[in-house]
Amino acid sequence: MTTTGTCRYFRSDPIPEKVLLSAFDAARFAPQGGNRQPVRWVVVTDPDLKRQLKAWYLEPWKAYLSAVGVGDIAVQALPKVVADADHFAEHFDEAPAIVVCCAVLDGLHPTDNELGRLSVVGGASIYPTVQNFCLAMRSQGLASAITTLLCHSEPQVKELLGIPDDVITAAHIAVGYPANPFPTRLNRIPVDEIVFSNTYGRPL
Repeated sequence: MTTTGTCRYFRSDPIPEKVLLSAFDAARFAPQGGNRQPVRWVVVTDPDLKRQLKAWYLEPWKAYLSAVGVGDIAVQALPKVVADADHFAEHFDEAPAIVVCCAVLDGLHPTDNELGRLSVVGGASIYPTVQNFCLAMRSQGLASAITTLLCHSEPQVKELLGIPDDVITAAHIAVGYPANPFPTRLNRIPVDEIVFSNTYGRPL
């Protein structure tokens, strides 16, 4: 958990199918509401399909990049992080596989869609499964990068990959063997700054 970060540089080595299947097997045991198991996956390895996904990915990425600028403090992005993310975008199709995480709409039960704010609860039945998948890949020596930018192009992606009308896209995960060593430990906010006791802001 402390070394499964976002990888933006991959080797070109293909991923054995048995490795992918093992990760999907582990991922499906993540918690989700009512045991509805809404998550479905599409593994994209075809070069032409990946090139098209890259083209759609670059549109929102370049718009974001031009809006925030490199290293804009407002988004807390260090110049190297932004530069690495730009490299990732420009080489998106070179990842050995792009895994599209989908979800069957009937299997989601958002309880926060009437609160007058962004609804996020439906993702609770999706993203733990995504993290399980990334951890399972990491345990087999593979790296991953989760992105949601391609969800901007969901109608086009669904048509390209034959995804049914009652199924949504929730994330796209680039996976492969990392070009660089895994981090020894990720940089995260200390526990005493994010965990509170009884009332928000009172450290545990």
